[in-house]
Amino acid sequence: MAIKRITPLVEAPEIETERTRLRAHRLDDFEPMIAMWQDEAIVRHITGRPSTSNETWSRLLRYIGHWHALGFGYWVIEDRQTGHYLGEAGFADFRRNMDPPLGPAPEAGWAIVSSAHGRGFATEVMLAAHAWMDAHNPHGHTLCILDPEHRSSRRVAEKLGYRHDYDSTFLGAPTTVMKRQRVPAS
Repeated sequence: MAIKRITPLVEAPEIETERTRLRAHRLDDFEPMIAMWQDEAIVRHITGRPSTSNETWSRLLRYIGHWHALGFGYWVIEDRQTGHYLGEAGFADFRRNMDPPLGPAPEAGWAIVSSAHGRGFATEVMLAAHAWMDAHNPHGHTLCILDPEHRSSRRVAEKLGYRHDYDSTFLGAPTTVMKRQRVPAS
C-alpha cells in the first residue's frame, strides 16, 4: 500500500486557541507525560493500564518523529496563561494491528490531564488541530478509535464531525472506529 505523505516538517507548527497553545513535544515534557500516562482516569479507556516510563519515553520520541517522517503528529497542550501541561492531541499513523486495518489516513487522538477534564479543552484543541489538518491532509478523511464505553470522548468526536464507521477489536477489547471527512477550505 502506498503511503501518501504530507511534506515533513522539522517540528510541529504552533497553534493558539482561546485558552491553549499547541506546540511541539520537547524532552522536558517527559515528566508531565509520565504523570498523565500513569493516571487511571486517563488510561482506563485507552490502554487499560498505566504506562511504564519506558513506554512513555517511546511515546514521546514517536510523537517527535511523526512530524519529521510524516508531516503531521501530536502537539503538547499548554495552558496559555500558566504554561502548565494539559495533555496532548493530534494525529498519528500508529500502524495498529486491527482487522480491518485502519489504513494510512491520519488517526486523531487526544488525552487531557484529569485535573482539566470536563472543561471543554479536548473539543477546543481538536477543532484547531482539525482546521490545520484539513488544510494539510492529502487523504479525504481522518479516523479515530474509541472504547465504546468512553462516552465523553465519543461526544468530543461527534462535535468534531466524526461518525461511526465500524466496530473492531484492538488489544483484545471492543473498539469503535469513527470517520470524519475533510472539510474543504472556504
